[in-house]
Amino acid sequence: MTTATPTLRNDLLGITLGHRAMCADSRRLAALAARIVTGAERVDRARGAALARWIGRLAAEIHHHHEAEDDVLWPVLERRAGDRVDLAALTDDHAALDPLLVEVRRAADDVAQVPADALPGHPAARALAQHLGALADLLAEHIAEEEREVFPIILAHVPQDDWHAVEAAVRDRGGDMPFVLPRVAAAADPEQLAHLRRAAGPVLMVLLPVTRWRLRRAEKLVFGEATL
Repeated sequence: MTTATPTLRNDLLGITLGHRAMCADSRRLAALAARIVTGAERVDRARGAALARWIGRLAAEIHHHHEAEDDVLWPVLERRAGDRVDLAALTDDHAALDPLLVEVRRAADDVAQVPADALPGHPAARALAQHLGALADLLAEHIAEEEREVFPIILAHVPQDDWHAVEAAVRDRGGDMPFVLPRVAAAADPEQLAHLRRAAGPVLMVLLPVTRWRLRRAEKLVFGEATL
């Protein structure tokens, strides 16, 4: 009888870096919004529109990520691990994230309509800072719990072929690759990036310089600097 190859820690690098990118972005945006409230950051119409677009893309990425977990990963875990895994709290977090993402996007759209000189202390700016802070806190707590509770279950009970099938199914669901790829790469250290290049194949990695260049321009407009 052939024993299935277990999922290895390196197999989880993609999801781990995706988590890191989402958390880093939410924290960075929350800090930016707090500075907008105090007037430390000036946001004219062009920057406000770019900020709203960036937040919209991040919100879509977070929703896509947890929806894929609900629909694709959770059934695999329940089939393979049975009562060894309890996903109720994580699923509840997903349900709590969706209305918060709606509020974040709405507040960002409102900020984009406020003249720059009126933004410091404006209710729209305060709402954006409040919702982004709540999002950053909830996302960090949720991801820490997920990696603490779910990753060991995957490593212990999900065969590598099943995990690769999960990743393929998630990719097939689409997503904003020009937004995700450069940020995931930026979250990797050199060794991790080298592993990603080997695992992702040449086509995806050829896209990285192009998507990074395009997103860096948007990043500089939103945050005032380019780090990607």
